[in-house]
Amino acid sequence: MRIDSRLSRMLHVLLHMGEESQPMTSERIAAMLGTNSAVVRRTMAGLRSAGHVLSVKGHGGGWTLARELDQITLLDIHRAVGSERLFAIGFDNDNPNCLVERVVNASMAEALERAEAILVERLASVTLADLSREFGELRGLALSTHPTIGP
Repeated sequence: MRIDSRLSRMLHVLLHMGEESQPMTSERIAAMLGTNSAVVRRTMAGLRSAGHVLSVKGHGGGWTLARELDQITLLDIHRAVGSERLFAIGFDNDNPNCLVERVVNASMAEALERAEAILVERLASVTLADLSREFGELRGLALSTHPTIGP
C-alpha cells in the first residue's frame, strides 16, 4: 500500500521556508524532496490557493510564506494539499442481508470516526511555529553536543 506523504513533505518544505529570507524555487524544493519541479508546483499551487504561500515569477522568484508560522496549523496544510482521507483502512460495502457485515461495518465506522476526530483535533492544535520551535531546540542541542554540526 502506498503511503500519502504529501503532508509531511509539505510541512518539511514550509519549515525550511520559514528559515529562509529569500524565495525558494520549485527546482530547489524538488531537489530537497527528491522529486521533480512539476510535482512541487502542483502541490504548492494548493497551498497558494489556500493562502499559505505566495509565488513570485521571474529572476529571484520562487515560493514564500504568505502567513506567519503561528497562523498555519498542520490541519490547514493537510486540507490544502488535498488529502482526502486520514486513514487508508475501511470496510466492505454494506450488505443489508448479512447481519455480521452490518455489525462489523458499524463498529469500524464508529472507530474510524472517533480516531479521525482525535487526529483532526490534534492537527488543528499544532502550528508550524510549534514545529519550528522544536526544530530550534533540537538544533541547539545538536550544536551543543556536536559543535562541528553547522546551522
